[in-house]
Amino acid sequence: MGNHTILTAGFAQIPKGTTLYEVSPIVGCVLIIDKEHDVICDASFTFVMEKTNEFLASLLLGKSVAQGMKEITPVVSERFLGPGQGAVLQAIRAAVDRYLESKT
Repeated sequence: MGNHTILTAGFAQIPKGTTLYEVSPIVGCVLIIDKEHDVICDASFTFVMEKTNEFLASLLLGKSVAQGMKEITPVVSERFLGPGQGAVLQAIRAAVDRYLESKT
């Protein structure tokens, strides 16, 4: 990773009334971003099932955050059909926004 990376995190609430909410009411997203290229180097989520975490991380690796969620939203929307998709996108957005705000 090195000195050119930044760790940022975002959180969002899972919709009430879903089974996923009963397990955990929030989803967290941690991103490690290469600040020289604005590219995601690593990602992690707070889901209980590791396969979900691995899959979501694989969708984000190598994606640019230079233009916010432009590269991320379509991929996650099309390929992650799990419950809480909106919350996942909100958590990612919060992490990306926090990173972009730190650059200004």
